[in-house]
Amino acid sequence: TAAGYTMEELESVLAPMAEDGKEALASMGDDTPSAVLSKQYRPLSHFFRQNFSQVTNPPIDSLREYRVMSLKTRFGNLKNVLDEDSSQTEIVVLESPFVGNAQFEALIGQFNAPFTEIDCSFAPGERSLQKGLARIRSEAEDAVRSGAGHIVLTDQHSGPGKVAMPMILATSAVHSHLTRKGLRTFCSLSVRAAECIDAHYFAVLIACGATVVNPYIAEDSIADRIERGLLDGPLTEAMARYRNAIDQGLLKIMAKMGISVVSSYRGGLNFEAVGLSRAMCAEYFPGMTSRISGIGVSGIQHKAEEVHARGWESGLDVLPIGGFYKARASGETHAWEATSMHMLQMATNKGSFQMWKQYSAKMQSAPPIHLRDLLDIKPLGPAIPIEEVESITSIRKRFVTPGMSLGALSPEAHKTLNVAMNRIGAKSDSGEGGEDPAHFTPEPNGDNPSAKIKQVASGRFGVTAEYLNQCEELEIKVAQGAKPGEGGQLPGMKVTDLIARLRHSTKG
Repeated sequence: TAAGYTMEELESVLAPMAEDGKEALASMGDDTPSAVLSKQYRPLSHFFRQNFSQVTNPPIDSLREYRVMSLKTRFGNLKNVLDEDSSQTEIVVLESPFVGNAQFEALIGQFNAPFTEIDCSFAPGERSLQKGLARIRSEAEDAVRSGAGHIVLTDQHSGPGKVAMPMILATSAVHSHLTRKGLRTFCSLSVRAAECIDAHYFAVLIACGATVVNPYIAEDSIADRIERGLLDGPLTEAMARYRNAIDQGLLKIMAKMGISVVSSYRGGLNFEAVGLSRAMCAEYFPGMTSRISGIGVSGIQHKAEEVHARGWESGLDVLPIGGFYKARASGETHAWEATSMHMLQMATNKGSFQMWKQYSAKMQSAPPIHLRDLLDIKPLGPAIPIEEVESITSIRKRFVTPGMSLGALSPEAHKTLNVAMNRIGAKSDSGEGGEDPAHFTPEPNGDNPSAKIKQVASGRFGVTAEYLNQCEELEIKVAQGAKPGEGGQLPGMKVTDLIARLRHSTKG
């Protein structure tokens, strides 16, 4: 509990990776608050958003072009790679920056240079996290200057009277300090992090400068699930599947920026902070953008102390339920929660304006979810006479529905949106999946089921001369919207006869 884990993370994030060897897939968007706006505990990794190249295709396809990518990791004092001596051959090289518990202990025995372990925990108190960060920076610098070729940062020493530092912050603090002092290439930086559980957290740690990462609590959790019969063993095989899932996740994240080797990704901070203080980013995450600023070291300390107290002082030995991925009564806030959705369904099914007003009022009174919820409309001046306001017909012409493909939407919903927007003089967007040619012929009652805007993406699914000829506007999509930098993803089971016919592909 003190590591910030929830039942949901164990069941929905960790377990699928240990069972199947790949990250779990989920549909729908993220309707939870930005981490800085959340009232629940959120790991520091949630404040980091992955950068991606704004290009038509993914810069590298990590699934089909994996041969040009590598996670190989070298240890110790890298020295001068041009030196023709034993320093460039007598080195430890791992296939991945992911290191299990037993592997980590064995690795320490392989170090051919002194190593120093640095305790990344602090005693609660005013400005104690900031003092702790200064301490670990000083200890790391002293160790490297004394000849240590390996630094181990760990939060294992946290306990009832010692709070674990967020390892992302601790790692970047040490890495940036050693870099400023010109000492970073003289040592490796190994991180043992209790909170680390998914590929995104690994990626943030590595981008902050970690050479290898040991998710020791995640491994202990997998071992516990095997012991309780919730997961097939043995542990070595489950950990191999978990490691494979993390490795594939890292390759996917690197590919978004066109980076093929992890050594080029390490320390690059290819992220944008959302909700972190600019001053703190300048000090501990130099070069990383933080457009809106946000909480600083004191705010992070407060959150760390809260989750520490929940784990060590509350007397509870049951993990919180979570509710980040799926709405729960006591979990994270969701914009589209059940009561609001029932109100909307009743309003539309019954045509009840009264119910619509209740739904609207409930949505307006919800706590801020997105950054835009903190904004308000600033009037340009006094209200003008209603006669001077544009007509409804004129305003409708600027209405456009988002481009969602036939397949993401059911054929019925796709057609209904097209007909509705054409009726009111607005525009609907076909999305990138093509459109049924039957829509290009008006219906007997005069309705037009053809989308006025036809979308063309890199895959050009369903794009034909007839399709292009049936539009008023062409929309050319440059970057993937649903999964930025990754390209689209359509499970085989969703490729029905209709989808296969429209996209000129094979069913299933």
